Amino acid sequence: MTTTASSKLAIKGGPRSVPTDMKWEVWPPITADDEAMVLASLRQNAHAWGPNCTALQDEWAAWNGNKFCAATNSGTAALHMGVAACDIGAGDEIITTTLSWTSSATSILHHNAIPIFVDVEWRTMLIDPAKIEAAISPKTKAILPVHYWGVPCDMDAIMDIAKRKGLMVIEDACQAHGSLYKGKKVGTFGHCSAFSLNQNKNLCGGEGGMYVTDNEELYVKGRALMNFGEMRAPESKRDFHAYGMGWMYRTSDLPAAFARAQLKSLTKNNATAVESWNRLDKGLEGSPNLVRPFSTKDQSTNGYAYVIRPDPAYAKKRGVKLGALRDGIVSALAAEGVPMGAARWLLPAHTVFQAKNGYGHGCPWSCDFTRAGISYDLDQYKVGIDCVDSCIWLSVNSHRPPNGATQVDAVIKGVRKVFDNLDEVPVA
Repeated sequence: MTTTASSKLAIKGGPRSVPTDMKWEVWPPITADDEAMVLASLRQNAHAWGPNCTALQDEWAAWNGNKFCAATNSGTAALHMGVAACDIGAGDEIITTTLSWTSSATSILHHNAIPIFVDVEWRTMLIDPAKIEAAISPKTKAILPVHYWGVPCDMDAIMDIAKRKGLMVIEDACQAHGSLYKGKKVGTFGHCSAFSLNQNKNLCGGEGGMYVTDNEELYVKGRALMNFGEMRAPESKRDFHAYGMGWMYRTSDLPAAFARAQLKSLTKNNATAVESWNRLDKGLEGSPNLVRPFSTKDQSTNGYAYVIRPDPAYAKKRGVKLGALRDGIVSALAAEGVPMGAARWLLPAHTVFQAKNGYGHGCPWSCDFTRAGISYDLDQYKVGIDCVDSCIWLSVNSHRPPNGATQVDAVIKGVRKVFDNLDEVPVA
């Protein structure tokens, strides 16, 4: 195709789509209330497990609709607490997705259990419920679905399988604060769930996490990991006796104060992020060879991330590898001034799974309790590989508040320009 002067890609010497003086505001927006609550935490004298910790537990449980909540130091910790609470032990298996952040799988290893990966659907990039039953073995104890990119999994299908097969469900909702499945918030479907308060999450505490459940027994069992193995709550009187192996996963007062302040704005910030997400989606509608992210009325995004992909059919037609095409697009978008990055997290491809060596000497796969024949051959995960080889994550600092229409429209302009001229994008 012939490129006009106005549409000539910046990577080939054309003008940038995004002005060089475009201001990108960094998430999260900090308010006077944030500053006041953090300062008040500094000025009181309970800095380890202080009053903001217990208040945050109550407020998050109320906001999300859970009976019990334990405030942790990370979403990873909350996931591990869920694994322990569900009585997952050495050699037991948990089915999870191929596409997620590493914690979705390493939290399983933390309790000497074995992740069994199920591939994703291309359209949703979420665990494919139709492939779960084939992965169930006599050692399977739970399913750990991940509401990746802030979009809910098909929880009706997953809970139906779990009920029929007698399995526990641990929701990884670390990116999904306020995401709705058929109008109901995620983190309320499974037997227990985990949320993250990392900086780039919709609810930010700098770092931190939330372990939630409606089952008091699961709450007590999971909570034991956050306080050296003691079964009591951190705010209760100590008996200095550990009832089992314990970690130290509790949060502290300062990040809890920050998270409490941010929670006051979560509903509004989510609505603004979703509005910008939808503006991006509408603006990119019809872009040639561009696969837009998934969100529907039944599985609706919380605006966490906007992830685009080139159509694999285009890469095949052009005769280039999908990953090479993605890298070329990333370079072209960067030249246009679009803030983004490639997303590359295929869990079974990580060395720990390919080597089957978590703790040395091949553990936990070499454990006597682990069944033989577990394979992480990547040929099993063709859809996930295509997702990883094509995903381009537009920065949260391009559509989350306080960024708005000005920034979103600039991103739309840059992305459309690149995809309108995709034949001109250099591919190594």
